[in-house]
Amino acid sequence: MKQLNRNTVSAPTYTERVLQFGEGNFLRAFANWMIHEMNKKSAFDAGVVVVQPIEQGLVHLLNQQDGLYTLYLNGIKNGKVLSEHDIIDCIQRSIDPYKDFEGYLANGENPDLRFIISNTTEAGISFDPNDQLEDTPQNSFPGKLTALLFKRFETFNGDAEKGLIVIPCELIDRNGDNLKRIIHKYAAQWELGSDFKTWIDDHCVFCNTLVDRIVPGYPKDRMETITQELGYTDNLVVDGEQFHLWVIEGPQFLENLIPSKESGLNIVFTDNMEPYRTRKVRILNGAHTSLVPVGYLYGIDHVRESEEDPVVGNFLQKVIFDCICPTLDLPQDEVQQFANDVLDRFRNPYLQHALLSISLNSISKFKTRVLPSLLEYIKRKQELPLPLLFSLASLIAFYKGERDGEPILLKDDPKILEFFKHQWASDNLENIVQNTLSKLEFWGQDLTQIEGVQETVSSYLKSIINNGMKDTLANFMHIQKPVKS
Repeated sequence: MKQLNRNTVSAPTYTERVLQFGEGNFLRAFANWMIHEMNKKSAFDAGVVVVQPIEQGLVHLLNQQDGLYTLYLNGIKNGKVLSEHDIIDCIQRSIDPYKDFEGYLANGENPDLRFIISNTTEAGISFDPNDQLEDTPQNSFPGKLTALLFKRFETFNGDAEKGLIVIPCELIDRNGDNLKRIIHKYAAQWELGSDFKTWIDDHCVFCNTLVDRIVPGYPKDRMETITQELGYTDNLVVDGEQFHLWVIEGPQFLENLIPSKESGLNIVFTDNMEPYRTRKVRILNGAHTSLVPVGYLYGIDHVRESEEDPVVGNFLQKVIFDCICPTLDLPQDEVQQFANDVLDRFRNPYLQHALLSISLNSISKFKTRVLPSLLEYIKRKQELPLPLLFSLASLIAFYKGERDGEPILLKDDPKILEFFKHQWASDNLENIVQNTLSKLEFWGQDLTQIEGVQETVSSYLKSIINNGMKDTLANFMHIQKPVKS
């Protein structure tokens, strides 16, 4: 069977305008797919040169296939379950700077280069004090990027028109700001001069971003079937979900340079990404965290089955639409649309997302993902968000460590596990609730001081323990008004 490459498949050539640090599944299913779509639909004419950021990587496989690979997008799109695939052709070539550092550095001399994209893991944006300008290459990603930017600065004599737009995708807060700060640190340590610093500040743009797409990666268990379906061999097939969101915080002119609207892409340009980060954390992550103890103690193991269950699914909708959405400051039509997209993602039949896998470190997750919605709801409504308190009671029950007599494999900080082991040894439910809610190390405040919280959580926990989750949740939902999404 033929190998996927540009000899066996006709693919266009594009102007090399994007330098990308990272060749992994996420960027290929996310940023490269978007560039591919804009090239097809909006004449973006953006070719990508991929740089392998660490010594061990996959660029040799990309070069064997001339930058081509097949992307499968699976999930719910426009209300329909859909699996579709395409050959992504925006990558023109790939470079291993550990074998060809001069070839890597030469990209700084390319007059057409406009964008830098990266995904080098959360640990990638870090400062290595041992990096030097003379290294071939530097160890860190920011060190490599600083060397390339300085090469460009020297090549074009600090030309303002040759500044670059840097769009990192690493999953850290304020990723662009952090990357720029480290580059300035290298510039100072390497004594690159004040003119270079000014060029970085005035003529290069460092964007903060929020990225959102589930990318399961290489579908190893389906490759035999996929190869027969495609009719060619592809060692870089990648799976992704249909949903995508890229929030880019930067100057307004970016929207004119990146033709996302014409291409139908969900890219948001903004001067403040925090409301979008809050929306994602509270709705997507908060819904997951709220669901886990309820769904699992109800007897369900996966997210999709939880969302499709008439009782648990309705509870989840009440959490999202009644308790979380009203606490967000973005336009409510945008919030509602995002919430409905989240539910579609939960229903994705191509993903098997185990509730127990989400339960890792549930206490800290509840604090960061759910508690802010709970507190904001009380502040705005002057009443208790009962579904969130029900979830909190369920979480305390979850940390008893058993479901229908079978042990639950709890995964959390050993101190947290020891705390709950000690609490549940007493079986005094009133004390368990009081001790848990007043634990400052858990929540950053004493939740028993909020009127009605301790009593409400205690009543739910007593029912869960004495009557079981199924009867308790059914009764809880019976006295709630039905929710409409």
